[in-house]
Amino acid sequence: MTSSSTPQIVGVVFTRADLQHAVRMRNPPDLFELRLDALFASPDGSSAALEKLRAPLIITTRHPLEGGSNQLSAGKRRALLLRFLPDAAYVDIELRSASTFAPILEEARVKNIRKILSFHDLNETPSRRRLDEIARAAKASGADLLKVATRTDTSAQMARLLDFFEQQRVKTRIAAMGIGRLGKMSRLEFAKRGSILNYAHLGTPQAEGQLSITQLRHALIRDM
Repeated sequence: MTSSSTPQIVGVVFTRADLQHAVRMRNPPDLFELRLDALFASPDGSSAALEKLRAPLIITTRHPLEGGSNQLSAGKRRALLLRFLPDAAYVDIELRSASTFAPILEEARVKNIRKILSFHDLNETPSRRRLDEIARAAKASGADLLKVATRTDTSAQMARLLDFFEQQRVKTRIAAMGIGRLGKMSRLEFAKRGSILNYAHLGTPQAEGQLSITQLRHALIRDM
């Protein structure tokens, strides 16, 4: 993994309304993230609108323990990733699922689809030691980019995540963000400090503190 990259804005497509809005956007973000666990949980979910999206795609099927929708089994999540992998620029797989989905990571490598290994803690920001373990495990699993999202209700949680980010960003392509009371402030701060991917909602926040695309754009423009 390398450290040189320009921060990008990712529009999160979580609902069918988000998808229709994304299709109509005259000024789309750098990337769209498709939350397949929410969008296409049923086998007959139509994907025709994807061809009209005017930005590269990140695909993910979030694990239920990390905020995934519809309590999808590993098999259903795997099937969704394989179905949409040909359309993807990135595939995002939680670190906890890296071994289970190793064939998908290998197929992504062969097809030059970049691999995001992610970690989401909705209840806490882990210790610095634990965060460092996560970074090492992601690198060992072949991540092109590490994504970390943790609870930031307190200044101590925020400080732990910031310290981890500052230490990792010099050697790792990393995206970091907070969830919770200080979530909005954290996301602005990480965007300013060079978080590689910065996730924004398309109308309704799906995580506490999630910013809009407009808010993120203004923050990044101010710091250019």
